[in-house]
Amino acid sequence: MPLIDLSATVDAQLWEPDPVTHTTLSAVEGAEHMAKGMRAAFGIEFSPGELPGGEFLTNDLMSLTTHTGTHVDAPAHYGARADGSQGRTIDQLPLDWFHRPGFVLDLRGVREQGRSVADDADLRAALDRIGYRPRPLDIALLHTGADAWGGTQRYFTEFTGLDGSATRFLLELGIRVIGTDAFSLDAPFGDIIARYRATGDRSVLWPAHFAGREQEYCQIERLAGLAALPRPHGFTVSCFPVKIARAGAGWTRAVAHLPDPE
Repeated sequence: MPLIDLSATVDAQLWEPDPVTHTTLSAVEGAEHMAKGMRAAFGIEFSPGELPGGEFLTNDLMSLTTHTGTHVDAPAHYGARADGSQGRTIDQLPLDWFHRPGFVLDLRGVREQGRSVADDADLRAALDRIGYRPRPLDIALLHTGADAWGGTQRYFTEFTGLDGSATRFLLELGIRVIGTDAFSLDAPFGDIIARYRATGDRSVLWPAHFAGREQEYCQIERLAGLAALPRPHGFTVSCFPVKIARAGAGWTRAVAHLPDPE
């Protein structure tokens, strides 16, 4: 079965608003690390010099947020629900949400029109173009073209998000996982704040995220490679999040499974 990688690479050398740190331990350093760990945790004395070549295993120590790289946002990330309860965390969600038929909506034209936000009319038009009728629990993928700026500061300031009407449109179709190749499913932070300052309208404040306070759903943010999909539907998306206890998000290696060629 052909597989297409839809995930961005986590790389400490790329620009991030929350910088990533990545320290690699060589096999020699790994031997020292193992010996110190065995002594501290279990009281076992072992000399690295007893190992062949004085080497054990390499290791990688990293510091990053759960929103670095391609990741899944859980309902808990969106804040308290109207009744004061909290949405489920990433380790509490049903696995069958994350292995489902997918479809891609091309929203690149929205940015080309000078807009940073797509509404429900944009999504309806995109669906009409591909002639697809979504089914409940399908995974919707939004191709905004933002991944072209991945690894640069521009990636975090120039992209297309959804407004409240667009998000509700997908949720009312029964979709529970919405993915985007942009930094956020909402518009860029600066754009949101500017529109709010100009209008005083609180509905422009992160409407895609806050919709999750009313209807439980997940976002896959920071996808990549959507342009490599050979068709807008007729494939399966796997995007199981890493199981982190009590977390509002978890990293994922998102992949599209295409049918075997006949």
